[in-house]
Amino acid sequence: MNEQAASFMAKAAVKAGDISHRQTINFNISKYNAAVPKGKTQFSDIASARQLAKNAKWQAIEHLDEHLLNFEKQITGRGAKVVWAEDAAQALAAIGEICQLKECKTVVKSKSMVTEELHLNTFLEQNGIESVETDLGEYIQQLDNEPPYHIVTPAMHKNKEQIARLFTDKLGAPQNMPPEELTIFARHQLRNKFTEAQIGITGANFIIADVGGIAITENEGNARLTTAFPKTHIVIVGIEKVIPALQDLSLFWPLLSTFGTGQKVTSYNTLITGPRQSGESDGPDEMYVILLDNGRTNMLKKPEAREALYCIRCGACLNACPIYKNIGGHAYETTYSGPIGSVITPHLKGMKEYNHLSYASSLCGNCTEVCPVRINIHELLLVNRHEAVKEGDNSMAEKMAWKAWKTVSLHRSFMNLGSGSLKNKMVNRLFKDWTEYRGDLNFSPKTFNELWKQHEKGVKPAVKSAKDS
Repeated sequence: MNEQAASFMAKAAVKAGDISHRQTINFNISKYNAAVPKGKTQFSDIASARQLAKNAKWQAIEHLDEHLLNFEKQITGRGAKVVWAEDAAQALAAIGEICQLKECKTVVKSKSMVTEELHLNTFLEQNGIESVETDLGEYIQQLDNEPPYHIVTPAMHKNKEQIARLFTDKLGAPQNMPPEELTIFARHQLRNKFTEAQIGITGANFIIADVGGIAITENEGNARLTTAFPKTHIVIVGIEKVIPALQDLSLFWPLLSTFGTGQKVTSYNTLITGPRQSGESDGPDEMYVILLDNGRTNMLKKPEAREALYCIRCGACLNACPIYKNIGGHAYETTYSGPIGSVITPHLKGMKEYNHLSYASSLCGNCTEVCPVRINIHELLLVNRHEAVKEGDNSMAEKMAWKAWKTVSLHRSFMNLGSGSLKNKMVNRLFKDWTEYRGDLNFSPKTFNELWKQHEKGVKPAVKSAKDS
């Protein structure tokens, strides 16, 4: 077991036994589960809407090169600059160069998982630049020096009492403030940061190919402030976020809000097509769009794994996953947690180091059931497992165990050998890694083959009576 897998197992074991953590997560997810059916009522045929979205993402990913080039042509025509970053190092270097050029001392950020992927805050701080998260959940996590816990709700694992204590300890807020007052207090802390910052950094929920725009959806208005006040706007976005046409937003925005938060539509939906134009009263003087690969083309070149690029980061699969609800987001130790994170992380960061995540699943299929773009997530987990085995990333003990299992399974005489109790003792002692976290395997006293032979001979199998048992 490699270091990453060992750390995951250790943290998962701790969180799985933390009843308080589980109660907080289940409470928050229960609120989400109550809201989503209400959001779905806006669709007359939700199944068809999901299929249309999947078709649009299929078209976008299958023609990704054409869409990205068209996006670049359209947005640069309005004065924006596009930077193509092959990996995190190139993206950070580009950001560092822009910050140096603008003599930047303060950056404000709206919520962006791709900036977490780059560890951007750490990079900026190392270069003497203050980086301020302006989304309330992200701000809470930054104060506590923690990464986001969830793709959509970064501080889901914290209750209101923990947040109140954090604000008191870090910001000097009065003790035991209720949530409404905590929100107002945070707003006062952040407002001046928007006007002080030289650069605003956002992600993008979607890249619109035909008009050359980026679409941002949010509930707090902080993304709009991030793009309106600073003189320079930097967008950092994964290349997979492209959708073909502006009209597709009428489908994707409602789907994202419904499956992400249970809303029919989020409070603020913004389309940005470049820096401030002549005659416009607000917006940045300059706009940079960094198109990030960072392992995404690893999935693109594999037809069987490419479907993972359809993800719109709604977080629905996390809320549905029994594994995530027991071990939480931080146990994964990756930017993207839960089922979709378990699918894409091995491709983004290395199959050898992260293939253990593909086994962190019950394969119940609930993640696939709730995905708004119908990604076959549980099947992609099996694809990852298969790829890991092909690359030789499984241990010799595992190889020998499966070889023995195959040999026995292909020979009826071996299958019928020994009683059920003897098989139980042998298998449960041999496969200790299996029984460490699961119940013992329990073989029947006789195989179906043996029972069938008895049936053909007219011999009824012995059945214990209630009195005997």
